[in-house]
Amino acid sequence: MALLFSTKSSSHALLYNDNFIISLTVILVWAAVAAHGLSPEVLSEQKADRVVGLPGQPQVGFKHYAGYVTVNETHGRALFYWFFEAVDKPHNKPLVLWLNGGPGCSSVGYGAAEELGPFFPQKGSQPKLKLNPNSWNKAANLLVLESPVGVGFSYTNTSGDINELGDTITAKDSYAFLVNWFKRFPQYKSHEFYITGESYAGHYVPQLAEVIFDKNKNASKAHHINLKGFMIGNALLDDDTDQTGMVDYAWDHAVISDEVYNNIKSNCDFKSDDPSQACHSALSIFFASLNVIDLYSLYTPTCVESNSRRQRSAINGIAPHLFSKYEKWHRKPAGYDPCASDYTEIYLNRPDVQAALHANVTKIPYRWTHCSDKITFWNDAPHSILPIIKKLVNGGLRIWVYSGDTDGRLPVTSTRLSLKKLGLKTVKAWTPWYSKQQVGGWTIGYEGLKFVTIRGAGHQVPTFKPKEALLMLKRFLANKTLPQKPF
Repeated sequence: MALLFSTKSSSHALLYNDNFIISLTVILVWAAVAAHGLSPEVLSEQKADRVVGLPGQPQVGFKHYAGYVTVNETHGRALFYWFFEAVDKPHNKPLVLWLNGGPGCSSVGYGAAEELGPFFPQKGSQPKLKLNPNSWNKAANLLVLESPVGVGFSYTNTSGDINELGDTITAKDSYAFLVNWFKRFPQYKSHEFYITGESYAGHYVPQLAEVIFDKNKNASKAHHINLKGFMIGNALLDDDTDQTGMVDYAWDHAVISDEVYNNIKSNCDFKSDDPSQACHSALSIFFASLNVIDLYSLYTPTCVESNSRRQRSAINGIAPHLFSKYEKWHRKPAGYDPCASDYTEIYLNRPDVQAALHANVTKIPYRWTHCSDKITFWNDAPHSILPIIKKLVNGGLRIWVYSGDTDGRLPVTSTRLSLKKLGLKTVKAWTPWYSKQQVGGWTIGYEGLKFVTIRGAGHQVPTFKPKEALLMLKRFLANKTLPQKPF
C-alpha cells in the first residue's frame, strides 16, 4: 500500500507511508464509529457476539451474531438471539424480528434452522449446514429470538420464573430484550422495524406490537422503536373460530367421517369454557383420527426414521382453552423434509456448535429441544387476540395475515372465520397472486389489513414454499401488492 504514496525504497519512506496508512485506517474506523454512534464498549460487545467458526458453515459474505440479552437483572433472566445481517446493503435494509410460538417452541430451531434462516443443518455424522437460497436475510436484517425463558437456550436464574410464564410476561420480556438489543446494536435503531411469526406467535406478535405501540407514546428517544407493522402466519387468533375452523377443515379434506363431524357439531360449543362430557368424547375421537397423519401438513409424509419424540408435554392454561386440553394438540410440527428437526436437534446439542453461538453459557442441565418440556403451566392467554389487532389496525400499523392452505392445525378456514369477526371493510376483492408463472395463492385486501393464502403450503409456510414466502416478505416490507399477473 505504501507504493500508492512513494516508489522510494528507503526505510524512512516506508515507515512514513506505513504510519500514514495506519493513521488513515484509525481515522476511517473512528469515522465509521462516529457515523453510527458506536462507542468502543458497543463495538466490544458486538465483537464478543460475532459468530465465527460455526461448524459446517459454508462461506458467506454477511456477518451474523448470537448471544444473550438480559431482560431482568434481579431474576437473572436472559433471552438468546441469533442475528443475521442482510446479504446486501444491511445499512439500507429494514430489521425483521421472527418469533415461533408453541408456546415454548424455539425460533432458532424452527425459524432459523428449518424455515427462513440462511443455514439448515443436514443429516450426517459430521456437522454440515446447507445454505438456504431463500433466506429472509436476502430481504432484511433478520433477528431471531428464543422466547420466553425456558425455551431453547434462553434461561433464568430464578426457577420460580418458569411457573409465572404467560402471554403478558412474554411480551414484557421481549420488549425489554428489544430495548437492550438496540443498545448493543444502535446502528439498527433508526431502521424500519417489523415483527413476524407463526402459530402461537399469533398471540406473541400482536401483543409485542401493542406493547411497543403503547410504550412509544411516552418513550424517550433512547427507547423509541421504529415499529412499522407486523405479519403473522397460520396464526392462533380466536378460540371460537380457530377450533371451529379446524373441525370444518378436517371434514372438508376427508380426514374425519361424517359421524365424527356431526357429533362435534351437535355437542360442542366453542364459545363455552365448560364443554359437556359428550363434547369431550367427540373431540377425543376427532384427535385420534388425526394421529395417523401430519396435521401440520396434510399431504406430506411423516418421518419414519425419527428417534425423537413427536409429542410435546401439554401446557395448562394456553389458548385455545378447549383443544389445548388434548394431548394430540401438542404434537410437534415436522417439515418438508419430515426428519429435518432431528438433524437440527443433533446439531444444536453439539458442544462446538454451542460454543460458536455463545450459547448455553450457564450449562443448562437439560438438552436443547425444539419445544420446552420445562414449561407446563401458562398463566394467561386471552381467548381472542382480535381486539388487539383491531386496535393496531386503527393505529395505522401495516398488518398482513397469511395462511398456508394445507395446514390442518391452524387452517385457512380458521383464519378466514377469525378475520371475518374483525368486520373490516373489503377494499380489494379476492384475487389470485402469482409466483413466476404459477398461482402462488389468493389475497384479499381489507381496510388496514391484508390476508394472503399460500397454495400448497403447510403450517410452516417458509419451509414448504420458500420462494413464495420470500416474495411475500419482500412485498410486505415494500408495502406493495403481490403480483397479480404471471411474470
